[in-house]
Amino acid sequence: MRMYHHTAALLIALAGSALVSSVRGGEPNLPGTRAADRADRPAAILPDKRSIDVDALGEEVFSPDEIIAIMHRVNDYTFSHPWKPHDRNWIRATYYTGVMALYRTTRDERILNQALTWARQHEWQEGDEQAPANRKTCGQTYLELYFIKRDQVRIARIRAYVDRRIVQADEPKEAWYYCDTLYVAPPTLAMLGKATGQPKYYDYLHKMYWGVVDHLFDQRRGLFYRDQRFIDKTNKNGKKIFWSRGNGWVIAGIPRVLTYLPPADPYYERYVRLLRKMAASIAGVQGDDGLWRTNLADPDAYPDPETSGTAFFCYALAWGINQGDLDRAKYLPVVTKAWKGLVAAVHPSGKLGWVQRVDHQPHAVESHQTHEYAAGAFLLAGSEMVKLAPSSKTPQR
Repeated sequence: MRMYHHTAALLIALAGSALVSSVRGGEPNLPGTRAADRADRPAAILPDKRSIDVDALGEEVFSPDEIIAIMHRVNDYTFSHPWKPHDRNWIRATYYTGVMALYRTTRDERILNQALTWARQHEWQEGDEQAPANRKTCGQTYLELYFIKRDQVRIARIRAYVDRRIVQADEPKEAWYYCDTLYVAPPTLAMLGKATGQPKYYDYLHKMYWGVVDHLFDQRRGLFYRDQRFIDKTNKNGKKIFWSRGNGWVIAGIPRVLTYLPPADPYYERYVRLLRKMAASIAGVQGDDGLWRTNLADPDAYPDPETSGTAFFCYALAWGINQGDLDRAKYLPVVTKAWKGLVAAVHPSGKLGWVQRVDHQPHAVESHQTHEYAAGAFLLAGSEMVKLAPSSKTPQR
């Protein structure tokens, strides 16, 4: 497949010793202001601004210590720059799926307390958005915290909410009409199945999940349309529209389901086959700088690199390698290039740049843009990159 023709590069002067640990306690520039953007951005932005020179980074970015250090930096920045004071909906809840990955990687009690404090502030309640799938996102963190300490208070409310949805007999095309749902809700259902031993949660999971797949998955391309509006729709270049982050939501949700789904479940191998099919399609359209563009079917439509989709892809592919579900020889070069690109997009403060704003379709991206959901995806990716490192001795689940 033809790759991008933008030859100028964003050079990153990033040495391993420059990985500072935290922005807490200081007085950081306010994010989003021009002064802050000039003071805090990866070095040597050249006129093109549309690609990252991954070769400017050394192999030290793959050492467990360096991976953990940059995970802490990204978490510290995100924690210190909340997009709003209080939130338990999909944006912050996605971030906390990454926070829990950082905890599992480090066993750092400070990170565990960060997650516990957030959950307690919201009294372990489901989200309060209109979309029923999105309201389950926070349940992923509640359930991970429950598996650490089996206190029923931690899951009672999210379990009661899911029970009500099961009774209401949701239909996929109505309640879960967009592909993002395959990240925000299914892991909570799989976790509830494991936590309670009740098959109804797995039954509900499979009904809803594969209903979305049947509706939005393009079997020939191996990719998902974001929702009904994009099926067979083309852009101004006559190309199909497969939104990068939308597909990132889907493929990143698969490891989170398989981790809690019993291997003997009749649908288990079907999830694995979907992971493999998507991985092959996604790997084939990776940018030369390791990052994907916002339209997987037409990277030239918006040639800017994008990190939220990339982080989800990196996480899912690295997880697949670590679990033996994806061929290491084929996918390790994809994952290592993606991780280099992600590291290069982290600003000195720990802000992850090149994040597409909240959206539902491909659009342009700028280097200063960031958001909490992308930080969560970055932390998930880092947690799997640590396991790929040959000298990794971090605790495993």
